[in-house]
Order: sequence, then structure tokens, then C-alpha cells
Amino acid sequence: MAIDLFSADSAHYAAVRPGYPAALFEWIADAAPARGCVWDCGTGNGQAAVALAGLFERVEATDLSAAQIAHAKPHPKVRYRVMAAEATDFPDEAFDAVCVAQALHWFDMDRFGPELDRVLKPGGLFAAWGYGGFSLNPAFDAALRRAVLDPIAAHWAPQNQLLWGGYRAIRLPYPDVDVPCIRMPVLADLAGVIAYLKSWSAVRLHAEAHGDGLLREAAEALLPVWGGPPSVVQALEFSFHLRAVRKPR
Repeated sequence: MAIDLFSADSAHYAAVRPGYPAALFEWIADAAPARGCVWDCGTGNGQAAVALAGLFERVEATDLSAAQIAHAKPHPKVRYRVMAAEATDFPDEAFDAVCVAQALHWFDMDRFGPELDRVLKPGGLFAAWGYGGFSLNPAFDAALRRAVLDPIAAHWAPQNQLLWGGYRAIRLPYPDVDVPCIRMPVLADLAGVIAYLKSWSAVRLHAEAHGDGLLREAAEALLPVWGGPPSVVQALEFSFHLRAVRKPR
């Protein structure tokens, strides 16, 4: 990974980021040529690594951030290491699948592409995914935009546009494969929503520039359109993007 915006508060990031749908990992395991070894590249706090460990024999999980790795979820089938995505010490053709969760837009693709080609087996699957914004209902969505999304808009790194576009603008070295439509509903109370918003890099940068009052004001603005007291748990629908390619045999 060429850019690290998440080491500063990695414990909070690990605590509040939502997990990924089980259907995603089942599809990856079925689409891979075998369920031997998989590389979770840019693992962050290990959410994807642990899920992959339930379906593959072994998981290598790497991240540029030592702080993120320090808060990763332990699992007997997962080996965590601090390592850049673009330069690893893995042997050639080591992996049946390589996965990147919520991180491909930070990579130096001119260097990562050749490294991916080196370590992926012929016929191996590369899958990259991520989620963007979330929706509850029209009134809530409008209030969220006024209270949070518009004020932080200038603080997003330009790389986020790659994620929001489903990674279609990123050049990958192999032909695309068809991917399923995967939904990502997330259950949360209002405090959980505010805690999740706090993990956004753009919110953190806004706070550094303007103070930390944004989320307090956002909580007040969102409560009337939450649909009940703040302790009520609601189902948020996250936008989810998945792209996959296969190395020719």
C-alpha cells in the first residue's frame, strides 16, 4: 500500500468497521481453483482474513500498517505480517486466490500488478471489493448529507473515487469474471452510526481543520429522522462493489 490513512486510530477502526457478507466469501471459495492458500492483501484489522480462514486451508494476511496488524483478529489459520502489497517475500505462484478488501484504491497499481501476477497461480482468482455510503430512508439520507457528507466532501482523498466507481477505472492484468450481486445490510443503533462515521478519514481530517463538533451536531440532526430513540437498531443498506479477474492457465 502506498498510502496509510488509518494507523492513527486503528483500535477505533477495528471496533466499528462493519463485517463483509458471508455470501462474498462463499463465492470466492467456489470461484477459486482450489481452497489451499489465499492472500488477504491490505488486511487492516483482519476481518476478511478471518472469514477466508473458514473456507481456505491457510491465509496469509499483510498490511502496510503495523498499528492495524496489532489490532487484527487472531486465528490459527491466519498469519499476519507487516508488508507492502507491492513487494512481498512470497514464493512464485503461491496462492489460489488473492483478495483485497476496502484497500485496492490505495495501492500503487503499476507495482502491484506485476507482484500479483508473480504470486498468483495459473487459473487463480483475484477479487477486490469495498463498500461506500449507506442508506436508511429518504429523510435520514438527506439529513446525513446536510450534516456530514457535504461538510466533509473536500477532505476525501481522490483515491476514494476509484472505490465509489466499483474499481472499474483500475487496470487489472487479467480478464474480468462475472460476479454476483451482493447486498450488505448492517444493523446499528444511532451511536454505532456516529462511531462508524468517526472512523472515516475525511471526518478525521475535517476535525483537524475545523474542530470536533461535526459529529455532535450530526447526532442531533439525525435523531429526529432515526425512526425512534437512539437505542433503536436499524438496518442500514451499504453500497457494495466487487470486481474479480482470473489469471489464465
